[in-house]
Amino acid sequence: MSDHLTDFLEPLPLIAVLRGVTPEEIPTIGATLAAHGFRIIEVPLNSPRPFESIRRLADEFGDRCLVGAGTVIDVADVGRVHAAGGHLIVMPHADPAVIREAKRLRMICVPGVATVTEAFAALAAGADGLKMFPAEALPASALKAWRAVLPKPALVFPVGGIRPDNMEPFWIAGANGFGTGSNLYAPGANVTAVAAAASAYANAFRSLPGRS
Repeated sequence: MSDHLTDFLEPLPLIAVLRGVTPEEIPTIGATLAAHGFRIIEVPLNSPRPFESIRRLADEFGDRCLVGAGTVIDVADVGRVHAAGGHLIVMPHADPAVIREAKRLRMICVPGVATVTEAFAALAAGADGLKMFPAEALPASALKAWRAVLPKPALVFPVGGIRPDNMEPFWIAGANGFGTGSNLYAPGANVTAVAAAASAYANAFRSLPGRS
């Protein structure tokens, strides 16, 4: 398993957030997402039996997808995700202790940031990418301003309210990809609905400037 986030950004740099997914859904939902080009999948830890879901994702899709956990708040949970076979830690915040533990275990870590100060602190702690969160409250103009001062290699992923029809302004402002949750998967959603949403995201991404 590669420990470079950039290795998972093709063909589709979208982080699938499966909040509320159950382990029993993982085989069909995971296969649907992978078939539509998703290569990064997270199970938030406030989902039912999240470590079992992560284990199933890792067992079935770990050879082609970066899988792990979201909503990681407690440092101790980093090791539990690792033990379940996860290689990704996504956070709503930027606790340096969580970032450092993820990097100690050679995991990829994408903490949540809402300001340039938080962004620089997260990068200094070893973050592999930045989750610009919540994107609903942070317009694309904010990302454009961030890009003027952040290191050029820094990867930024707007998350929160991202839909197929609102990615373009963030992409033009310098986003490297996006995270998407309830607009892609809602608890109990059937495979047909998830496939339709995944297809809409994939098509919208391919139509972004510079991607056609």
